[in-house]
Amino acid sequence: MFKQKRIGWIAGVTALLLCLSAAAYDQPAVNLGFTSFLDGGPPSGPGWYFTQYLQFYTSDELPDLPFPGDPSLDAWISLSQIIYQSPAVLPSGASWGLDFILPVASFDLDAGGTPLTTKSGIGDLLIGPYLQWAPIMGENGPVFMHRIELQTILPTGEYDETRNINPGANVLSLNPYWAATWFATPKWTVSCRLHYLWNAKNSDPFAPPESGISDTQAGSAVHANFATEYEVMEKQLRIGINGYAFKQVESSKVNGESLSGVAIGPGALWSFGPDDHLFFNVYFEMEAENRPEGQRYNMRYVHHF
Repeated sequence: MFKQKRIGWIAGVTALLLCLSAAAYDQPAVNLGFTSFLDGGPPSGPGWYFTQYLQFYTSDELPDLPFPGDPSLDAWISLSQIIYQSPAVLPSGASWGLDFILPVASFDLDAGGTPLTTKSGIGDLLIGPYLQWAPIMGENGPVFMHRIELQTILPTGEYDETRNINPGANVLSLNPYWAATWFATPKWTVSCRLHYLWNAKNSDPFAPPESGISDTQAGSAVHANFATEYEVMEKQLRIGINGYAFKQVESSKVNGESLSGVAIGPGALWSFGPDDHLFFNVYFEMEAENRPEGQRYNMRYVHHF
């Protein structure tokens, strides 16, 4: 009888939940820290948007491993995103839109005497139809804006069942979210994005042949991004604090332990004009359970055509 011990690592859009010793399964790519300030609406109204993300994650703490060793992991993650938001207003008062995201991940693993292995490459495609409501206006400008998106993660990324860490998760996942921004004052805002995550079965999990495990299913989870910022240079520079949290709320189908964690750090947004914006965000993870604990550095450029 093999003991089951789990450790997971989720880098924004890369699925890295590890189920080690006798089996393995992957949580899918999820948004941890990729979005932050003014998340409740697009910065320039309807139309086409292109966004390029670049995130670096580093961790030299991988607690709760079921074997001795001292591994460390670095990851570079790129996301290329295309968004279209229609100018048409539906009877609900919202405008419809469509979101496409293609990730690429590169891993640098120092196994540190452990049997961990990685594979780099293209990650799973994310597609999401959404509804965006126009800002609720007050006497001094917008007061509240929000959006819902039915995001789906398709198992199109590169995946090798002989590797612990892959850019693709090999599962279909549903990851809908609600994003909102509240303008406490015309210069000070608070934003959040709340996700629910459901995963289908992985029919080709990482598992030793002698384990007898033919499929696994990662438990459902909730995760959130949150941020607050203040405009220090009119229509140009905003600075603030950003963070994220992840919590698995349902046990996996192979007796896995839940994973959780939270991160917080500083951020800034520089606007070159109404159609070009550059975000910088840093996150320091803490309270990690059954997953690595490290730092995440994120840069995002948004262009509105």
